[in-house]
Amino acid sequence: MTDHPDNRYVDPEPWSDEVDISAPERSDMDAPAWLLTWRKFKRHKLALVSGLFLLTCYLILPIAGFIAPYTPNERSADYLYAPPQSVNLWHEGRFVGPFVYPTVAEADLEQFQWHYTTDKSTPMPLEYFCEGETYRLFGLIPSDTHLFCAPDGATIFLWGSDRLGRDVFSRILYGAQLSLTVGLIGITVSFLLGITFGAMAGYFGGKTDWVVNRAIEILRSLPELPLWLALSAAVPSNWGPVAVFFIISIILGILDWPGLARAVRSKFLSLREEEYVKAAEMMGAKPSRVIRRHLLPNFMSHLIASATLSIPAMILGETALSFLGLGLRAPAVSWGVMLNDAQNLASIEIYWWTAIPMLPIIVVVLAFNFLGDGLRASLDPYKS
Repeated sequence: MTDHPDNRYVDPEPWSDEVDISAPERSDMDAPAWLLTWRKFKRHKLALVSGLFLLTCYLILPIAGFIAPYTPNERSADYLYAPPQSVNLWHEGRFVGPFVYPTVAEADLEQFQWHYTTDKSTPMPLEYFCEGETYRLFGLIPSDTHLFCAPDGATIFLWGSDRLGRDVFSRILYGAQLSLTVGLIGITVSFLLGITFGAMAGYFGGKTDWVVNRAIEILRSLPELPLWLALSAAVPSNWGPVAVFFIISIILGILDWPGLARAVRSKFLSLREEEYVKAAEMMGAKPSRVIRRHLLPNFMSHLIASATLSIPAMILGETALSFLGLGLRAPAVSWGVMLNDAQNLASIEIYWWTAIPMLPIIVVVLAFNFLGDGLRASLDPYKS
């Protein structure tokens, strides 16, 4: 800027017609919707922590075999119902690094239970990037390298072992691959059916709306748990674990779509009367394009929040079916299958660590609920 004697200020830069004079002086005041959503979501600390926790869980799934010290069905016949072991760093005031103490099992024939004696005079450091049983990395690549292993002559049962001497910690990691994935497959099936039928009923109305509504009412009137049990019992017992897994996922998705379809229908009934929808129809847009390009984007925030709240219901459904013996079955490993092995209350009273698989179910379901609440509040950034 130049200062003239008559107190006028003149800009010496040449004039340019390329400047957008309609743009706001502060670009942060013209932020896109996703940035506004992220800013609001960051203020929801509980939802942010839950989202990071769930992201970490799903990133671990492909490499669960690398992190787990044992394979899911690897048995230690000399360590049945072994209690959880602690990983120590100091031995008699001297820093040793991560190590475990060796344990010896003794059978109590009077109480009919196992007792374990720990030899605290011999620290045994853990081994890293060691060879063990073979597993498949990312479900495709055979590998026998584990992040950490127990040294020769010792075990590393972080959360104890079960009645067959299998490591509970390793089985929980492997079980997460099925228990967390079943929700994603189930919600995909549920959303495809719910959005399709709900959009047809809300946009077209008339007989289509009547037929879809009657189907929704019939499905919602059926008792949910007995229907789950009946459909799961109809799955042939000679099918493999993978086939049963996909069938259970599809069953959960098929029974979950009526609620979403009703929500989509009610929203479309109001949106189809908006002026931009009428304008698109007058310009010759087909119904599929109107639904896909104009109606669904206005409903996407509700769909995302609904998905995060429906996934935990799918996980609990698979857990309940597997716990009752009608879902996934051994040798498949899921959290529900592990809880099925812990049905004996007398065993849980003595060997309490066999009920530990309940903890990841509770934590994951709570995390999904907190994340859903945060998304539901953040996806409408203009609402205070």
